[in-house]
Amino acid sequence: MSIDVSSPPLPGAEPLAPQDPGSLFAMAVDNVNTAGALCHLPEYVGAILSQPKNEIIVHFPVRLDDGRYRIFKGYRIQHNNVLGPYKGGIRYHPDLSLDDTKALALWMTMKCALMRLPFGGAKGGVKIDPRSVSSAELMRVTRRFTTALAANIGPETDIPAPDVGTNSQVMDWMMDTYLNTHGNSGIGLRHVVTGKSIACGGSEERDKATGQGLVYVLLELLPEFKIKLSGMTVSLLGFGNVAGYAASILTAAGATVRAVMDHSGSIIGSAGIPVEPLRSYVAQHGSIAGFAAPGVRPAHREEFYRTEVDLFIPAALERMVDHQVAQWLNCRIVAEGGNGPTTPEAAAILRRRGITLLPAILCNAGGVTVSYLEWVQNKTGVHWEAVHVDRELRKTITLAARRVRLAAHSLDTDMCNAAFCVALEHISRSYQQRGIFP
Repeated sequence: MSIDVSSPPLPGAEPLAPQDPGSLFAMAVDNVNTAGALCHLPEYVGAILSQPKNEIIVHFPVRLDDGRYRIFKGYRIQHNNVLGPYKGGIRYHPDLSLDDTKALALWMTMKCALMRLPFGGAKGGVKIDPRSVSSAELMRVTRRFTTALAANIGPETDIPAPDVGTNSQVMDWMMDTYLNTHGNSGIGLRHVVTGKSIACGGSEERDKATGQGLVYVLLELLPEFKIKLSGMTVSLLGFGNVAGYAASILTAAGATVRAVMDHSGSIIGSAGIPVEPLRSYVAQHGSIAGFAAPGVRPAHREEFYRTEVDLFIPAALERMVDHQVAQWLNCRIVAEGGNGPTTPEAAAILRRRGITLLPAILCNAGGVTVSYLEWVQNKTGVHWEAVHVDRELRKTITLAARRVRLAAHSLDTDMCNAAFCVALEHISRSYQQRGIFP
């Protein structure tokens, strides 16, 4: 497999350094720069990818249930669209920032390129704690935010999807608002967003897609490390949609979940944690705090990370695996179920300790893959059965994992660098063929 995409750089094309070298965006740019040096990425391509094409910030008023008005801040970062329309999630979180959103949009560009999807990368959201407002208030926030973005999104331009703090209901509201403000209350433009409910044109398998995609990556790559799903031990950081589905699928295949941590604390079950009862408990209570089962007990943070397992899946927020956690971990494989969970310092420690890191742009790509399948179904006016969606998801993820494995061997590098090299090669080929306008 040839990864060399070298070509003469454009005069004066130099990558732009992020202002804060310790930021999440700096971490994302470093991913690109490190892999780009390894696979001889043309300088002008690196320069283009080092900053988003568009950074959109909006402020909008929303009437609360008590009659007061509150001003909310929203973002939409459109990183790159050389491969197709911008694509990326909408996050509702009180700590959302411009810098973090830029990083997530860049990783989305890499993820779509690695999967060979006809999309570029984007990300957006609103600074809000969705648990602090009523359902009616959340609907009004979503509709006002969609209206504020309406000139910048579209089914062939920029397609939002769910992310942290949002779900199919939020996507249904976004779709409905867009349709009613674009003179089309029917279904002709419903592919403006993905991750919708089935009733509003969503795809089968969307809820489980990211967790299922992670398992397909493991099925393809774990034989290289002589690890089988049956009998494998697992620990999970986070127990939301991604980790919950991944845990269910892995335990059904014979794996054992030994430890789980979320924002409320951690639990350990040396003989195994019953996953389905835990998922039901979290759905009802919002966290793992207070969960009880035979052989399961609360644990301190360090004990959780030091629990011996074959596989550790960080599936929470960004940068939760820092240098200290990397020193504590007692596993063979780290599979990034969430975006950007591992800091560069932690990744270096894991390499020195011989722990393999499987990157988020591969492990976390099931969601955007099924979003693409939803987009195609909406465009063509069809609805595929779950078995068809799952077959397409498995094919896409498996081929991407194979490309990463081949690149890792060809370039004599780790899986993370290999994944970014494969993505960058695809993007660079497009730029070389299309040229730079004018």
